[in-house]
Amino acid sequence: MNDDVSTSDSESVAKLDTGVPHSARLWNYWLGGKDNFAVDRAVADQILEMVPEMVGSARADRAYLGRVVRHLAGNEKIRQFLDVGTGIPTANNTHEVAQRVAPSSRIVYVDNDPMVLVHARALLTSHPEGKTDYLQADLREPEEIVEGARRTLDFDQPIAVTMLGILNFVPDDDEAADLVRRLVDAIPSGSYVAISHPTTEVNGAVMTEALRLWNEGPAAKMVLRSADQVARLFGDLEMVEPGVVTCSQWHPDPDTSTEQVPHYGGVGRKR
Repeated sequence: MNDDVSTSDSESVAKLDTGVPHSARLWNYWLGGKDNFAVDRAVADQILEMVPEMVGSARADRAYLGRVVRHLAGNEKIRQFLDVGTGIPTANNTHEVAQRVAPSSRIVYVDNDPMVLVHARALLTSHPEGKTDYLQADLREPEEIVEGARRTLDFDQPIAVTMLGILNFVPDDDEAADLVRRLVDAIPSGSYVAISHPTTEVNGAVMTEALRLWNEGPAAKMVLRSADQVARLFGDLEMVEPGVVTCSQWHPDPDTSTEQVPHYGGVGRKR
């Protein structure tokens, strides 16, 4: 991947409305990142006043990504990853985890935010034995994602698709499931799909209030789903044990907390 920020990338960032909060930048703030604006921090702090657990939830979700990638690259020998809804790079990004296990791993990052594009191109540089690429595209156009990813990934070989904290921005259950299905249709047998999704089934009252505050603002509207609703997003995929659980309890490391967080995670395999 080219480490330089292109002129077109700079122009895209120049057009950003820094007065409107963006989910990727809120998440970056909760993860301790510096790539956010005052308006993002203001909204994030408002939510934290009601739901101080959001920092722990965000970090548990990030740790879940690392464990999923490590499991798939290590135990399942997956060498290709399609990370949809990348967000702003922080620590232990998908390619870093995968290429620590297998340096030849190939990763395509997908996001529709031009700020994410700039940071990704500058920071998400590959191990020389592997490859990383970045695709500016929208989850609601899965065929465009697949077409762009073919530049880097071999769709005749197993691919792991990760969709962490992104399907909650697709309010309709049927549409969200259909978007997952269309990506699954494009990948071969032996591939995997990992999803994480916020919920009201843990800390329900405060999460409902946080959702209300979020949706009253100008950022992209989102929904929270139950474990059953999240499980249905996987369609006919064969679920990897232990299924859909609070993400802190999906294959936890011995030294990490397994306390419930208001964020579910699960992994399914295409037969």
